[in-house]
Amino acid sequence: METSTTTAKVKIHLTTRSEDIQLPVETGPILVPTELRRYQLSTLVNTLLETVQPVPLEFLVNGQFLRTSLDEYLTQNGISAETTLNVEYVKALIPPLHVASYEHDDWVSAVDVLSNSARAAQTSRSDDLIPERILSGSYDGTIRIWNMSSEVVATGAAHTAAIKAAKFLSPTQVVSAGIDRTLRLWKYDDAAVGSASTLTATLELYGHKSSIDNIAVHSPSSRILSASSDHTVGVWSTRKNDAPAAPESLLPIANKRRKLSNTTQRPQRGPLSLLSGHQSQVSDVCFDEKDATVAYSTSWDHTVKTWDLTTSACVDTRTTAQSLFSILHLPETGLLATGTSARHISLIDPRASATVISAMTLRGHTNAVVSLAQDPNSNHQIVSGSHDGTCRVWDLRSVKQGNAEKTGESVYVIERDSAKGRKRPEAGDGVKVFGVCWDKDVGIVSGGEDKQVQINKGSQ
Repeated sequence: METSTTTAKVKIHLTTRSEDIQLPVETGPILVPTELRRYQLSTLVNTLLETVQPVPLEFLVNGQFLRTSLDEYLTQNGISAETTLNVEYVKALIPPLHVASYEHDDWVSAVDVLSNSARAAQTSRSDDLIPERILSGSYDGTIRIWNMSSEVVATGAAHTAAIKAAKFLSPTQVVSAGIDRTLRLWKYDDAAVGSASTLTATLELYGHKSSIDNIAVHSPSSRILSASSDHTVGVWSTRKNDAPAAPESLLPIANKRRKLSNTTQRPQRGPLSLLSGHQSQVSDVCFDEKDATVAYSTSWDHTVKTWDLTTSACVDTRTTAQSLFSILHLPETGLLATGTSARHISLIDPRASATVISAMTLRGHTNAVVSLAQDPNSNHQIVSGSHDGTCRVWDLRSVKQGNAEKTGESVYVIERDSAKGRKRPEAGDGVKVFGVCWDKDVGIVSGGEDKQVQINKGSQ
């Protein structure tokens, strides 16, 4: 006696919100076999949507990426096959492959990118194409600007100690800060092909009494924020005529002598204000992406503080269970991504209406998370740099609901190219990554203890 077998099926309703997928926003509901896995579902959807070239797709069911067959998903989550599943399809993130590494003489503590899509380029009034450049700050006290052929096109060496932070303010202006307790503004002249580009220090900013470990910039308002080991957040103007005089007590002795002798020197200015309130060193600071009069800071004292820059007042404090080393404002959700000493990333809700401090936890790193940046192509993806020697790419839509918290896992792990061929380090070890940024044109750029700037980019 023959027995017939039937394939179980489930009804799915497909939608997408991805701006980078030129496909219909909605299709379905359709009936599909429950045995389908992600790649099979991707093939099916491309067929249904009649794409000219297959688009690699990922699928989210109830906010969680589908990593199993539909049948396994239904079983794991106790969902009946009679239910209509709402499935969101998004363009799959291309694995960020190693493109190049630029060699330095010392540790690379900070990186930034200038390109036509970079935020700093938005301040340019010219319609000319901006050449892609990478800015690096090093423990040798020098900032460097590189072209995409791994050539140094300009250097600046006015700092007297290690540089901890460096950013482009515009296509012609750079700011750096470091252990010498100063911020320095530079004029950058990107010369024509065959000529030498130049970096010229134009302004020195004094006010902090200890190392400056991170900075944030907002070019439209001509403001810079600094995070210092002296427990304060500095607020500065990039315009020397708007800034107060530098505190005499903080000027180097040599500078005071030059001032008395009327020797030509760079202008020196002080902060617009120093924000006090943290009980330990301030590790990082950022502007609110939607309101530049609001800032956020993290500290070794376990807190995130919200600052009203108009009144120089702390308007909110959130206390966590661990020291915090990095911060990133996510405008789409209003959350703050914070890198911790406990090896994870906490998504903190700073709004007064929030009922919990941590809205989600991203787990995977094996050492402190010291740098964060957002994917310029997506509101849902970020990259983190850690002392465990890796950068990790995360998608905030990939959620696992545990008994006590929502957690997420990284989508990709970016190893240091300098570690190729070596045994993977034990948990907590590895060549430290100190800084990371993500540019739409150049890709993911990171710097670390291996004395290299490393570029990784997804290729189609």
